[in-house]
Amino acid sequence: MSTQKERKLMDKVRDVMRLHHYSIHTERTYCDWIKRYVLFHKMKSREDLTEGEHKIELFLTDLAVNKNVSPATQNQALNALVFLYKKVLKDPLEKQINSIRASKKLNVPVVMTREETAKVMSLIEGTSQLVVKLIYGSGLRISEAIRLRVQDIDQKMKTVTVRSGKGNKDRVTTFPASVIPFLQNHLTKVKALHENDLSKGYGEVYLPNALSRKYRNAVTEWGWQYVFPASTLSTDPRSGIVRRHHIDPSVINKAIKSAVRKASLNKRISAHTFRHSFATHLLQKGTDIRTIQALLGHNDVSTTMIYTHVLQQGGQGVISPLDDLDI
Repeated sequence: MSTQKERKLMDKVRDVMRLHHYSIHTERTYCDWIKRYVLFHKMKSREDLTEGEHKIELFLTDLAVNKNVSPATQNQALNALVFLYKKVLKDPLEKQINSIRASKKLNVPVVMTREETAKVMSLIEGTSQLVVKLIYGSGLRISEAIRLRVQDIDQKMKTVTVRSGKGNKDRVTTFPASVIPFLQNHLTKVKALHENDLSKGYGEVYLPNALSRKYRNAVTEWGWQYVFPASTLSTDPRSGIVRRHHIDPSVINKAIKSAVRKASLNKRISAHTFRHSFATHLLQKGTDIRTIQALLGHNDVSTTMIYTHVLQQGGQGVISPLDDLDI
């Protein structure tokens, strides 16, 4: 498919996705998979997109066999291609896709001890430290932490409401009381920044389409503003409106990477490691697995059960018989 024809196809994909109010993150992800699909089959014209079932099977099989992707990644690619044929090309798939499925591996997550967690957090400064404290203290994904709105945190009830988390589900999780004074100081600065934006004719925040229609004036209200706003204003790539978006995750990831290096830890630690550590430390303290499942927002308790494997590593789940001897 020529560059011009590919661009026309991708423009059509974007138009349809925006018509259906998909997030910009999903738009970019789907577009990337569709481009990879077109390149994989060396498609040159619209006619090359026919016989979609067979071509999708070949593409997905290649991902599993040669690219060694996870089942979740393979499913993401399938979802993008189903969208392409059903919504964009108006040629829905009629047969079941029988590709070789990616195998599910038992990847035991990397976790830190409480001492390691405290050490790394102490070496992170400013806003990044507050974000990391919430990731660990509330069991958040980094995407959930940076998208928090002011009204999502109830300091009195000590809860955090995570809106449209993974799977587009809302959930309520715990909020660490020790963070309150730091959060209050941070929000004082954020509110001053917001009021300054308003005085200059800005101050709007992005809201999902349904919310922006339901709450017409919410875009400038304090409660809807991001807890962790970006340091600069930017232009929304879809609407062209100048807004203050949330902080970029790369800022947090760089701060964590620097802190891990200073702490001289020989572990592959990322923002998600703090979420893994939250779950593991709760399990160590005897918290019920179903409670942890709800706090993390897992659909299936089997996903949460992975943390029991963490506790069994290195003999942690087995007490040596020598320790029972009184010698």
